[in-house]
Amino acid sequence: MKRSFLIGLMLLSTLPSWSQAQLTLEDIYKNDTYKAERFGPVRWMKDNLGYSTLEKNEQVDGDDIVKYKAQTGERTVLVSAQKLIPASGNKPLSIANYEWSSDNSKLLVFTNTRKVWRYHTRGDYWVLDMNSGKLTQLGQSVVRTTMMFAKFSPDGTRVGYVSKNNIYVEDISNGKITQLTFDGGESIINGTFDWVYEEELDCRDGFRWSPDGSQIAYWQSDTKGMGTFYLINNVDSIYSKPIPFPYPKVGTDNSAVKVGVVSASGGESKWLDVPGDPRNNYLARMDFIPNSTEVLIQQLNRKQNTNTVWVGNTQSMKLTNIFTDKDEAFLDVHDNIMWLDNGQSFTWTSEKDGWMHLYKVSKDGKNFSTITNGDIDVVKIDCIDPKGGFVYYTASPENYTQRYLYRSKIDGSSKPERVSPKNQPGQHAYQISGDAAFAIHTFQNSTTPNKISLIDLQKHKSIRTLEDNNALKEKVEALNLKPKEFIKIDIGEVVFDAWMIKPINFDISKKYPIVFFIYGEPANSTVQDAWQREDLWHQYLSQQGYVVVSIDNRGTRAPRGRDWRKSIYGQIGILATHDQAAAAKVLFKSYDFINTEKVGMWGWSGGGQMTMNCLFRYPEIYKSGLALSFVSDQRLYDNIYQERFMGLLQDNESNYIAGSPITYAKNLKGNLMIIHGTGDDNVHYQSFERLVNELIKHNKPFEMMSYPMRTHSLNEGENTSLHLRETMARYWRRVFDD
Repeated sequence: MKRSFLIGLMLLSTLPSWSQAQLTLEDIYKNDTYKAERFGPVRWMKDNLGYSTLEKNEQVDGDDIVKYKAQTGERTVLVSAQKLIPASGNKPLSIANYEWSSDNSKLLVFTNTRKVWRYHTRGDYWVLDMNSGKLTQLGQSVVRTTMMFAKFSPDGTRVGYVSKNNIYVEDISNGKITQLTFDGGESIINGTFDWVYEEELDCRDGFRWSPDGSQIAYWQSDTKGMGTFYLINNVDSIYSKPIPFPYPKVGTDNSAVKVGVVSASGGESKWLDVPGDPRNNYLARMDFIPNSTEVLIQQLNRKQNTNTVWVGNTQSMKLTNIFTDKDEAFLDVHDNIMWLDNGQSFTWTSEKDGWMHLYKVSKDGKNFSTITNGDIDVVKIDCIDPKGGFVYYTASPENYTQRYLYRSKIDGSSKPERVSPKNQPGQHAYQISGDAAFAIHTFQNSTTPNKISLIDLQKHKSIRTLEDNNALKEKVEALNLKPKEFIKIDIGEVVFDAWMIKPINFDISKKYPIVFFIYGEPANSTVQDAWQREDLWHQYLSQQGYVVVSIDNRGTRAPRGRDWRKSIYGQIGILATHDQAAAAKVLFKSYDFINTEKVGMWGWSGGGQMTMNCLFRYPEIYKSGLALSFVSDQRLYDNIYQERFMGLLQDNESNYIAGSPITYAKNLKGNLMIIHGTGDDNVHYQSFERLVNELIKHNKPFEMMSYPMRTHSLNEGENTSLHLRETMARYWRRVFDD
């Protein structure tokens, strides 16, 4: 419902053959005419002097793993594709991912992958011995393509992995496989997670090697008692096929989750007795503390406003609560813990002073000191360099639509220091070497596609360009499109960031239809000075003679402080609808060229929900809406996401109802088109059908399109993306031009 609303764009290759360049949906969604070139994936080497990446080996149609020295650019082939050809085959393994053993003597290759909901996390694994050149497939006794999250033991002699919800350890030298868990199956999940943990807590890899390699700590989920949802596949056979999966709706039971520890050589599992009902608390994070037999566990309560941090001793199984983080609204879980001071302290991210800051916490939780300070949100931790004494992080305290690299001293003695250059306004991203000497730097803004370069980070000086995307930039510039204009909208209570795209042959004396693009929920922000994937679609709409605008209402994910982000708590669909309507009224008064009789809005996922909320609740403003993959009733969505931002159903049911568009479907006066995939595991087709029933009940005319067995992203299957966008474009022509 969140990440997927920005789906299917930014595709590039060649200009059309006609003399006057034109932007077409075929070129965007079918011909790959506007595809940005990438670089990587990149891994910094352990000595921080160079990086590795994949490069095509044309001779054998595979990938070489190559190393570049950062300073000189000297290239070395670490692993040629020829070495990755199995003895029984004639083609090299396709590298989906790879990992080095701690001494770099062995290479673990992930290949032949399969998608599990969002990502390709299931497949086969092979080990290449760098000394002997021997290539060995792991898991000979497990079913092919069922292996997940394989990783070397700390000493590199064994590999642990998950297959069919059980955990295994394999000795690389002799291929002996030891099964560690035996109860995994349909309802018991060991070493990985159920749907909702994966989607909403970003939990996938569910086991950890102990630092000495003697134990494995892992999550176990018991889904018995959780509600089962059924997708119906009507397209792959003559009889329909139900696809069941556990999915906890708002207010219903979760799986029971616990953390266990088992010897890496086999035996009985021991369980850490974390207090609280395991179905009404979330074990959101767990990992071993370096050089110890202890694990750090983060336990979120059901409301997700309290994070209880435990240290568990995997020998004695004793648990100690070292500290608890709380918020009156909700808490986010972060993945930037780094242990400092020889394991006696660690970094922690919190909004407890009103801004997202990084803190240093002693291992016993008694000392809590600020690393970053000031009225500035830490958007992302990019590198923590204990030797140099700095933490490097992404922030943007002056322009919330942009992103820059800052640094602060780990001891908290310095003010935020900007590292990104002043002469490159936009968004900067960094993949920094462990010693903070070098970085892969990516710069972009709304008119500049990714420029990727290797830099000397301390001087922020380019060493060499890795990808400039100049060809893409020239193709887009040849279209003579109107750039985004970033504007401010003051409704009195607050000032919003927004952008506007005007038609190519804009005439200020004319009146133009307007299309608002919206998301409006806490998981994302649409108003960013970046090369965004939806931009070409919006440029296409502007070419049809429409003004396109997007506004970030309160509660969207922007670096504007805790109060901005948490203001939406308990009132999803309520506050944002008010903000959008108020902003639209100010916009109409400010720009005479907007035709206020032809006002449309569109959105995907949470944006689809918001589109209908605005259309149904403010029919005097919004005349047409196009909603994709939406939640019509918040009580139908998963509990972790919806309860995080709305509170528990028994405490706030009235606002669950008041914030849901189905409640106001009877008020529809304008034009509405709704689109959904019947195979959407995230926002179920049920939500679509219930809204349809409500519209029929109140005799409201509307248009609809269903895409069989497409998921939330509506991009599976031949020609789906082009068909979808042409369907959307025809809708706007009907409501604006007819």
